[in-house]
Amino acid sequence: MARLTRSLLLGSAVVLAAACTRVVDGTALPGPGATRHPVHGVDVDTVLLDQPRMRAITGAGEHLTIIPSMDGTSPVDIDTLAEGAPRECRFLFAETATFGPDIEEFHKTTFQDPPDGALISEAAAAYSDAQTARRAFAALVATVGTCADDSAGQLLVGDWRADADSLHLRPGGCGRDYRVLSVALLEVTFCGFPESVSDIVMTNIVANVPA
Repeated sequence: MARLTRSLLLGSAVVLAAACTRVVDGTALPGPGATRHPVHGVDVDTVLLDQPRMRAITGAGEHLTIIPSMDGTSPVDIDTLAEGAPRECRFLFAETATFGPDIEEFHKTTFQDPPDGALISEAAAAYSDAQTARRAFAALVATVGTCADDSAGQLLVGDWRADADSLHLRPGGCGRDYRVLSVALLEVTFCGFPESVSDIVMTNIVANVPA
């Protein structure tokens, strides 16, 4: 079951450790959406971290590479996995459900470290205003709670907690971290890396969001 849970979370691509918070020098990611425009000053491409910065944070060096098919500017739903999950937990495999219907701009990039069998992803969704972003975040928190109330869903969600601005899931050796800030909903997911790595990645992304 642990292996299945890990595979499912990797497929939907995955939380925050409260240690080792620091910002690493580097250049923000110039994503493929160069013709798009920031939403109230938030550019979903440039708030994400580039490959050298992610290599420095993870410690994976040149082994850490972007998965070409998993660097996109639209939410992705994995229908075959979503259909097999408890109804309340389908958001784990459907990014349209995770981030909601009101996205203005979106970018998600997944990195792999094959020698260590590890993955980590970063995502940013921008909304028309802060209220809409918080509404999407609140809906996600409610969905996670409903999923966790189901016995099968508890295996997928694991230990989880939420506060006014963040949401953390810990299923097995994987994790998901969400943060709502300004007009953005941010996500870091991971498998095979220490929780502290996720914490540092999120801290660096947050530092790129205009105050």
